[in-house]
Amino acid sequence: MEFVDTHSHLFSEEFDSDRQGTINRALDARVKTMLLPNIDLESIVALKEFAALSPQHCLPMMGLHPCSVAANYKEQLQIIEAELFSDFKYFGVGEIGIDLHWDKTYSEEQTLAFIQQCTWAVDLRLGVSIHTRSATYEAIAALKTMKQKPKGVFHCFSGSAEEATEILKLGFKLGIGGVITYKNSSLPEILKGFRIEDIVLETDSPYLPPVPYRGKRNESSYIPFIAEKLSDVFGISVETVADVTTRNAREVFGF
Repeated sequence: MEFVDTHSHLFSEEFDSDRQGTINRALDARVKTMLLPNIDLESIVALKEFAALSPQHCLPMMGLHPCSVAANYKEQLQIIEAELFSDFKYFGVGEIGIDLHWDKTYSEEQTLAFIQQCTWAVDLRLGVSIHTRSATYEAIAALKTMKQKPKGVFHCFSGSAEEATEILKLGFKLGIGGVITYKNSSLPEILKGFRIEDIVLETDSPYLPPVPYRGKRNESSYIPFIAEKLSDVFGISVETVADVTTRNAREVFGF
């Protein structure tokens, strides 16, 4: 039995004191693969340095987070493009998307940057990790404008059944993390209307840790707690959750 964490920022400063220990704990918990989505231009060096610690298990992705999109987004994207099309091996395009929760100043630029990065993913045959906040339907609408769409995951899904249905119709997976373990989460009931074949596991470390670690730093070794909750939701074994979600992750990201 092995697990995949499809979205983890283990390269962030929250892990400066125990980077190798974080990897070791994940491997001990049978989390054999950790996909690492980039955030902005400043995080690229830390991402690549962390991935080098365990290249067999830590798989870097490259993208510009929507909250990092600025007025000079074209110049930002030139650097992202150079990385993606370089000789350095990336396993996906992310973290990309649209976020209109706090600030809508660059909403148009976010959409343009999102579509451009999805286009590169198609060209490179890479999966995408999509971030949406207060913008799920905007991201869906943007994807519908594309003649060719990449494979991918709507990361940290916590939306409605209707949103999930639209996402799945486009051929994407739902990224499910620690939120599903929270007492007041509606996700368990919503997901009962779908299949484990629609889901991949993620932590979004260092954020959104599952119960019993809520309020603490999240890390990839906590993936089994999410898998256990999903086994309860679907009435299947944890082994089946591990097998199917790992297969789903490999299908999307091709590792």
